[in-house]
Amino acid sequence: MNIRVETKPNCLAALSAEVPTEAVTKERDQIVKAFSRQARIPGFRPGKAPKAVIIKHHASEIEQELESRLFQAAFQQAVKENEGLNILNVKAPQDVTHQADGSFTFNVELVLAPTFELPEYKGLSVEVPKIEVTDENVDDQIEQLRQRFADYADITDRAAEKGDLAIIDYTATSEGKTLEEIGGEQAKPLSSNEGYWIRIEDEAFFPGFTDALIGTKAGDEKEITITLPNDFPLEVLRDKEAVFQVKVNELKTETLPEVNDEFAAKIDPGKKLDEIKKIIKDDLEMRATRQKEETKINSVIDKLAESIDFDLPEELLKSETQSQADTMAQEGQQAGMSDEDIATQQEGLFEAAEVRAKNSLKTNFLLQEIAKAEELAVESGDVLQRVTMMAKQAKQPVKKYMKELQKNGQLGNIRQNMLLSKAVDFLVEHATVTEVEAPAETEA
Repeated sequence: MNIRVETKPNCLAALSAEVPTEAVTKERDQIVKAFSRQARIPGFRPGKAPKAVIIKHHASEIEQELESRLFQAAFQQAVKENEGLNILNVKAPQDVTHQADGSFTFNVELVLAPTFELPEYKGLSVEVPKIEVTDENVDDQIEQLRQRFADYADITDRAAEKGDLAIIDYTATSEGKTLEEIGGEQAKPLSSNEGYWIRIEDEAFFPGFTDALIGTKAGDEKEITITLPNDFPLEVLRDKEAVFQVKVNELKTETLPEVNDEFAAKIDPGKKLDEIKKIIKDDLEMRATRQKEETKINSVIDKLAESIDFDLPEELLKSETQSQADTMAQEGQQAGMSDEDIATQQEGLFEAAEVRAKNSLKTNFLLQEIAKAEELAVESGDVLQRVTMMAKQAKQPVKKYMKELQKNGQLGNIRQNMLLSKAVDFLVEHATVTEVEAPAETEA
């Protein structure tokens, strides 16, 4: 078999194959013999039909099987003869021809994994912000718990003052249109609301809004005009003058519980305040450790990816970009964006999705090569343990769950993801990580 492989840019290669007459004839004869043993031809006992009859009755199936075997043999020979040829995908063969002399020729385009030399990946130096849990952090959590256990009393004998709570209904317009008409689905909560609780303090809602509520009483209606800030998340509403028609339904005072053992018992019966504070601090430290580890991993991976660039398979990139775009669209919908909002931002969304896709694919290829270079492996027992855990989470029998994974071809993906995780662990273990003080927040 004469095989020629020509590599091309963008992780592609052109394979040309010419199978000589003798090889084609031999392969066809083997297929015909196999059909002869199994074929059921009217008028002939099983396995006794003449070769010519078998070929006539099963000509199409024989040719399909012949071409399939010759294609497969050509790919195997191409990989054997071209060291380092890592085929990710094989496109449909083109120019498939059974020549007059009985030989067989075809061309096919191959999608290859990118080829590159691994950069230095041991000892990557990264900096991550130091995260410390302070007493102030614990006090903040206690304060949030106080809010949950607060008592509220109606105000009936006076007007609203600073620090009071108002329960209001409102609608908002700008230039005669509702804010929802201008800003779409994302502006809906700002366009109108009922039973909205708001604390009368400077930081609440928009500057100047709660000041206008001072002096109002339950049942009052008031028009409040404000200018939306120039850094408002919805660009179309920035610097717009918004007119709020407000009805004050109720006014309330808030009484927070004292921070003592009695308060601690409300949170967790039987616990004292010191115990509650320790539980809170332990939880905050656990979350800080997890956040620190995630930051460390992301920093190391980013550092590795920044150190090298290489071509990615175009088809793979398109597929991953679409997948990332779909994910980002779902995230937008969950955040309150309408289909119309997403459609208007489609160009920017796909640009961001392509960046994500490139980083994801590039990282995966790098991690695969590192796993190979370090001879990392995932044992079958580890895979079984992971599948067992997944089955328990899905509340399904392990054997049934395993069969479903095998049926859907997902078991290999699980093993591959575990291998990539091992490569990440290896990188982090051998990285030089320095904790630095987090940059101080600056006021806008």
